Amino acid sequence: MIEATDFRDAMSLLTTAVNIVTTNGNSGMHGFTASAVCSVTDTPPTLLVCMNQASRSHAHFIENKILSVNVLGAHHESISNAFASRLTQTERFKQGQWTKLTTGAPVLKDALVSFDCEIEQIQKVGTHSVFLCRVVDIKLPDFQDATEQSLVYFNRSYHQLGHVADMAIS
Repeated sequence: MIEATDFRDAMSLLTTAVNIVTTNGNSGMHGFTASAVCSVTDTPPTLLVCMNQASRSHAHFIENKILSVNVLGAHHESISNAFASRLTQTERFKQGQWTKLTTGAPVLKDALVSFDCEIEQIQKVGTHSVFLCRVVDIKLPDFQDATEQSLVYFNRSYHQLGHVADMAIS
């Protein structure tokens, strides 16, 4: 049997994008930092988002039935830390500038990309809920900056991943 600590140690070596996942609705505005986000299919456009059921925001995501996934750039490390901290939701959303798309879930204005989603299915697996989310809107950056870098998490710390220039082979 694999021990939970061994599994967590192994998973720390899986490089992941850092995201702020948000919701808004009858249950209020909430958000958390997440690395467990991935594409499921493009027909129909669907994302998978995992959230710990013990999270103080978990019930609010279930009730609101919407979320936005905001993919963070290298310059967003402080906002990632804020949304992973014990700060109140009000204090978290004072970080950054926010707008909204189709669902009304908060969208970070300068995210690398934002996916606005409706939660279509929820599956409980162990300590987490897996949200299958239909993408109903996307906010791409106003321009593609070749120097923009993504914030990633690897070996329990932040790193930057970005554009690699073409190199001539002599």
